[in-house]
Formats: sequence, structure tokens, C-alpha cells
Amino acid sequence: MRVIVYGKNVDVTAGLKSMLDTKLAKFDKYFDPETTEVTATLSTQKGKRGAAKHILEVTIIPINGTILRAEEATEDMYASIDMAVDTLERQMRKHKTRLEKKLKDHASIRVDLSSITPEPKYEEPSLVKTKRFPVKPMSSEEATLQMDLLGHSFFVFLNSETEEVNVVYKRKDGNYGLIEPAI
Repeated sequence: MRVIVYGKNVDVTAGLKSMLDTKLAKFDKYFDPETTEVTATLSTQKGKRGAAKHILEVTIIPINGTILRAEEATEDMYASIDMAVDTLERQMRKHKTRLEKKLKDHASIRVDLSSITPEPKYEEPSLVKTKRFPVKPMSSEEATLQMDLLGHSFFVFLNSETEEVNVVYKRKDGNYGLIEPAI
């Protein structure tokens, strides 16, 4: 894999670069080393109490279109590297499980109907939670990427082109949909 390391407000030392290369080398078995590009951005940010946060953003872009991304912030850059690699490994396992499940879904399935319990009586659903979050202006492509990285089935965002609130969602056929307001 080709590893590109950037530094924002931080000097990328040979030790940091070497550790990143070593840790990310374990992903060579999953991707084609010739076509896969890894971008790592190391940065520091001052915290509220004067302690600096060391932030690492890693994006793996293989040729087949699946993008893996991890962002970790700790008080030590080496700890951020370890945590980001762990996050990427979890994402790889999740993606592998999805692929295995898709393959299993195409096989014939037998269901023992005697083990199925009857559904409970229908109760009127109620609103049980309200969530508030800042809405960031972005394109619909960036919103679908964010949705996939978060593992959600939909994502609300402010469309940077139309300056309106939009929703992207994952369709059952595997494609994406976009909901725009009609005024």
C-alpha cells in the first residue's frame, strides 16, 4: 500500500512515519498493495486546559470503492495511531461479515415454523427520544460517505449547493436515495 502522511501543526518524524507504516502494513493482506492508497493526517490541537490533543485521521481508498476511515484524538500521537488502527480493524471485520452475510443470504434457508412465537398485540408507537445535532454544509456524496462511516441507514445534512436541509438514505437495493424539500 502506498502511505501518504501529512502533518498539520506537527512535524512528522521518522519514528511516527515508521510506526504508521508498520501498523498499516497489516492491511496489505486485505488490499492490493499496488492500487491501494492510504492517507494519514497527523495534527495537534490545543485543549481547554492547555493540554494538546494529537489527532490522527486515516483514510484507506482501495480501487473497488469501499472507503475505510478512522479518526482518533488522544494526548499521545502513538496512542492515537494504535486506536485508529484498532478502529480500522473493526471496520474491516464488519465489512467482511457483511460480505459473508450477503453470500449466505443467497443460499436456501429452512425455517422451523414451530419455534416462531406469535407476535404481541400491536401498540401505538410513541416518540421516546429527541436528538439535536449541528448540521454541516456538505455535498450529497460527502453525506453518503459520512452515513456509511457512521453505519447509519440515513443522514441529515445541509446541502452546500442548495443551502437546504436534505436527507440521504440507503435503499434496500443497496443504492442511495436523496430527499429534498419541495417548496
